[in-house]
Amino acid sequence: MATSTSSTRRRKGLAVPLLVLTLAGAGTVATAGTASAASTGSARVADSGLDFRPAENGDRVDLTGGGGRSGKSDKTQKSIPTSPARYVVELVDDPVTTYTGGIPGLARTRPAAGKRLEPHSAAAKAYRQHLGIQRSAVAEAAKVKVDQVYTTAFDGFSATLTPAQVDALKRDKRVRSVTASRAFSINQATPGAATPTPTPAAPTTAEATGAATAGAQTPTGSKPGSDTGAGIVIGVLDSGIWPDSPSFAKTMPAPAGWHGTCQTGYAFVVEHCNGKIVGARYFADTYLAATGGLPEGEYLSPRDMVGHGTHTASTAAGLPVEHVTISGRDFGSTSGVAPDAQIAVYKVLWGGSGYDADIIAGIDAAVADGVQVLNYSIGKQLGDWEPNTPIGTAFLNATLAGVFVSAAAGNDGFSGAISNAQPWVTTVGAAVTNVNEGTLQLGNGTKIVGASLDVLPGGQPRPLVFGEQAGSLDDGSAYCYGLDPAKVKGKVVACALDYPYGQVAEAKASGAAALILFDPWGNFRVNSIYDFPVLYLNTREQAGKLFNYLMRHPTDGTAMVTSGGDGSSVPAGVPSVADYSSTGPDKTHNGLMKPDLVAPGSDIIAAVSPPGNFGRQYDAYSGTSMAAPQVAGAAAILRAEHPDWSPGAVASALRTTATDTVGTDNPLAQGSGMLALDRADDPGLVIEPAAADLVAFGAAAQPDGRDLNLPSISLREYDGTKSVTLTRKLTNVGGRQETYQASVTGLPGMEVSVSPKAVTVPPGKTATVTITLRRGSAPWDRYVTGAITWRSAAHQVRIPVAARPWGVSPRLFDDNLEEFGRLVTGAFGLMEPGFTGKISGRSTGYTPIQWDSYSMPAGVNGGVFDPEALGVRAHTFTVPAGSAGIVVETATDDPNTNLDLWLYKGNKLVYRGAAWHSSERAWVFMPEAGTYTAYVFAQASGGPVVDYRLGHVILSRDGQYAPATLELPARVERGTTPSYKLRPDAPLEENVEYWAYTEFSTNGEVVPGHLVSTEQFWWE
Repeated sequence: MATSTSSTRRRKGLAVPLLVLTLAGAGTVATAGTASAASTGSARVADSGLDFRPAENGDRVDLTGGGGRSGKSDKTQKSIPTSPARYVVELVDDPVTTYTGGIPGLARTRPAAGKRLEPHSAAAKAYRQHLGIQRSAVAEAAKVKVDQVYTTAFDGFSATLTPAQVDALKRDKRVRSVTASRAFSINQATPGAATPTPTPAAPTTAEATGAATAGAQTPTGSKPGSDTGAGIVIGVLDSGIWPDSPSFAKTMPAPAGWHGTCQTGYAFVVEHCNGKIVGARYFADTYLAATGGLPEGEYLSPRDMVGHGTHTASTAAGLPVEHVTISGRDFGSTSGVAPDAQIAVYKVLWGGSGYDADIIAGIDAAVADGVQVLNYSIGKQLGDWEPNTPIGTAFLNATLAGVFVSAAAGNDGFSGAISNAQPWVTTVGAAVTNVNEGTLQLGNGTKIVGASLDVLPGGQPRPLVFGEQAGSLDDGSAYCYGLDPAKVKGKVVACALDYPYGQVAEAKASGAAALILFDPWGNFRVNSIYDFPVLYLNTREQAGKLFNYLMRHPTDGTAMVTSGGDGSSVPAGVPSVADYSSTGPDKTHNGLMKPDLVAPGSDIIAAVSPPGNFGRQYDAYSGTSMAAPQVAGAAAILRAEHPDWSPGAVASALRTTATDTVGTDNPLAQGSGMLALDRADDPGLVIEPAAADLVAFGAAAQPDGRDLNLPSISLREYDGTKSVTLTRKLTNVGGRQETYQASVTGLPGMEVSVSPKAVTVPPGKTATVTITLRRGSAPWDRYVTGAITWRSAAHQVRIPVAARPWGVSPRLFDDNLEEFGRLVTGAFGLMEPGFTGKISGRSTGYTPIQWDSYSMPAGVNGGVFDPEALGVRAHTFTVPAGSAGIVVETATDDPNTNLDLWLYKGNKLVYRGAAWHSSERAWVFMPEAGTYTAYVFAQASGGPVVDYRLGHVILSRDGQYAPATLELPARVERGTTPSYKLRPDAPLEENVEYWAYTEFSTNGEVVPGHLVSTEQFWWE
């Protein structure tokens, strides 16, 4: 987002830090970097000595309940207010990219398959004139002053409109849509950002002593020096570019078919378009209209004052640069994925944010200029919430004109928050490919492995002090603000995460030997190059261990902080899906799998702009923003090698040849898997949707992508009482005839058939296969995942499959979040059936929840959860096979006590109740059999002893409890929300909470229902 903020979450006298999840967009714009323009003839790139620093942090709150205030962490950026007066108007005519003829005297402008768009041909010019006449007539009729004009990838304009003008335009048959302009932002996850914050690359022990670490990453198997994207132009829609970087210091001729220009502005002259940077433009009309001016430090110019656009451009197509030096350390060499590709800059972000009206203008210009690949590391807060947006339409038309679009999936770190989820866009998640670690050894021998890109001191243990005990509570010393140098000098200081750059500056100025940042809420893996010994502990478990050690050793704690680790900071190993990377399902469209694949996105060292990065010219950034240009560069290489391939063929080649990440084969997280460019060059078969089907999808009010010819299958909400039949068309892009055999892996419980099982496909020909899927014994309302693979003697073509049969609980999320809608009250239960037909049901009847009273010593007020801390008590339950649910609740009579409830199965957290009160509830529907442990955590207490009550019930699916009558409608309809009642046959004991399980049947299929309570829930 434009602003880079941290915030705090308060719960009954508690204040602990939490980085705000602004998701699909966001990122700090100051993440460190290297010098201004180093000499282009120098091999070594060093710091410039400039001192560009983010503004100081706002006030902080005290971690353990002391006085303090919360505030913004970075005031350098201006937030963007929404402007209801600014609109994007789309007209009904096709733009130049998609016009196929039909108007007398106007020839077709859409390119034939395999041909490039000719945006400046006589036909295109004549058609644009026609569009101009139509646009003027529409504007005149509504008395509208047109601002930005779109003709190539979008037919329409932007304008400031009154409500009357909006109404007039919507009633005009020459207008397709009128949409209020919306703000978008950087899809980067970086320290101090208003997003989940990931990491940069962690050095091994050798790396920490100054040896080179991997720089900007080349996807697995790519071949720099041979297949390098020569002749391809990658358009970068972003925050501009720092043209003085050695990553762009090469004079190159413009490639054939290039029509772009070099738009000059502040500190950006024609000479900066040297051929490597083949063109540059900026678009700010709507931003300026909405905000009244540029953010502080920005200039009306293609020059990047933030760093994000420079980083993405150099990651995709930066030149090889040796000995990248950051803060005096040599991080080795760096190179873009396609180092011989050329870069066209379209600055549409200002201080990290921009408006869709400006972004569409950038897309329109890029397609007219002749780019073959577009990178879009921009997204929407919380991901996409609706289909068929103006930006999506512009990308569709660009794709139909032969432009490949790579876009960032978002940095929310949980499911259903995918940005850029259109089927014609390759949506890219981020993977961790470098394990950059440091190890904290506490005085009691406990070792905690975190993330670090800095050189840590090692040596002997040093005194360890908690920031809260080493400064002013009112100034936020728990967050390293207001530290007393006399209490810090020469010591290791531990502070709760807030805004790392400000915290590091404070610790450094106070004479600390090292800084440990811990996140009590378990945010996302994050680190950067701070030029100071900093170790980041990103999980709740790590924070709890450290915090409670600090509480037990307020004066005699010690710590040894050493570079390197055992790999445990990335539990799955590498490559693995980054914890900040947004995952599926795609909540916007049924039948689409997103992300499409993942690529290196954590700790990517690439060029940045010095003003936004501490004067650095190179730095490590993390986010899906960094992953998308990896795929853009890979696409540029494939387009150079296969100029006849369509964007859909390129996307298919990248996806069907991807490999599983470590730790998961779940396509909801990894899509098709990890980018493997060496395999994509020769995929054997491609599976790409027809242009007409994409156009129909883009025009549908509720598009469903399951019938599109995509290299994946996603069935988010299908009727589990029926089979689903799909077709896929397999086109041989190889040089010889091959026979492929189909096989199915994973998908437990599903019945899957592929017909014919074997297909023989000559070069250039297409075979059609039919795929039938039936639920079988797979669970209702939960995903099963797997893959279908076609193998020949020389190739393997894999498409991922994710299917969740809709019973009575459709969800926009995966199966790792709360199962919303599974708890109901018997007096008025609601179901959401995914089927239509007659329905019957049964219940177990009601059984009371069992309550017991307990006492425990209080812990630290405002503390951090740790199973072994004071103020925590464990309660163990055995859940047998065949259970319908477990429900655990807490209560206390002390109004000054705040209880939190943590429910684990083994070492896995399955539910956490942490609301602003003590009436917590944790539950699991259809739990796996095994031992569950509920931890009651007195996060705040009114005295030295905490008295509380714990209730629990374990319901059997076959239980026979106090009889109750289930009143159901005779018939239900898919997608409606009919109600039902569960009435006890005899009066139940008053003031006692009872629970039951319901189950439904339709057409012989048994569908699990709900956990039903006699009590109103606390949120009702």
